Amino acid sequence: MAYKLSQKHTGKRAFITGGGGSLGRALAIALAKDGWTVGITDIKDEALAESKRLIEEAGGKALTYKFDVADRHEYKKAFDDFISNSGGIDLLINNAGVGDGGLFGEYDLEHWDWITGINQMAAVYGSHYAVPLMKKQGSGHIISVASAAGIANMPNMSMYNVTKAAVISLMESLYAELAPFNVQTSVVCPTFFRSNIMQHNRGDEKATSIGQHIINKAKYGPDEIADYILKQAGKNEFYILHPYQARLVFNVKRLIPRLFLKIKANQFAKKDWVRQAMKIKF
Repeated sequence: MAYKLSQKHTGKRAFITGGGGSLGRALAIALAKDGWTVGITDIKDEALAESKRLIEEAGGKALTYKFDVADRHEYKKAFDDFISNSGGIDLLINNAGVGDGGLFGEYDLEHWDWITGINQMAAVYGSHYAVPLMKKQGSGHIISVASAAGIANMPNMSMYNVTKAAVISLMESLYAELAPFNVQTSVVCPTFFRSNIMQHNRGDEKATSIGQHIINKAKYGPDEIADYILKQAGKNEFYILHPYQARLVFNVKRLIPRLFLKIKANQFAKKDWVRQAMKIKF
């Protein structure tokens, strides 16, 4: 069955960062099954080649771009090439991201620059380049993959929390600015799902190993998350929260914020947050 996004955007042109694996690849393949032309980015040739093969096998057309999304000049060159070859853009998915962990003050400032460039600024760059085109054509959809971490802001991962909170803020701002131009926006805030997000980590080994353990035992994989994202975006949902833990965090944080903060602080003081996190089935 075709996604509503495919029915709304008959040009079927999507640009997806981090499309060399995990969620980015799953999103690209899902769209390819509906006949989309998909531009994908990654820093690895082999990952891009495999995604290209799978996209084409699924019935789509793939345009691949190897570069670091934190480099705005390289991003602009890739984006311009995609527009030139596809004739425009209907869907931008700011998906590229890296995970990391460690205590604030112990995490190197150089690493802050690294994670901010990929998780936060890449979403800014992609949106900056896409917005004028979408406003001019009077249509389009921007989806940014943030995280429930940008809402909950749990301890030992401030570097990740900050970047994802920034993406949520960016998309909330764009929602208002782009609505008059018939350009839709969505921000995705999942909890843990099976992915390779920790593969480039640079922080505390214990913190990142805990995160990887939770990721490995998560109930959902990238295919299920990708399908849910595209279906919800087709309904013009702005906050895409999945699974139920993400919806719970979203609602509790907003309804009782002070209590939420106190619970977090108390659990961290007792190191209880680690034990609880290891038990939760996401």
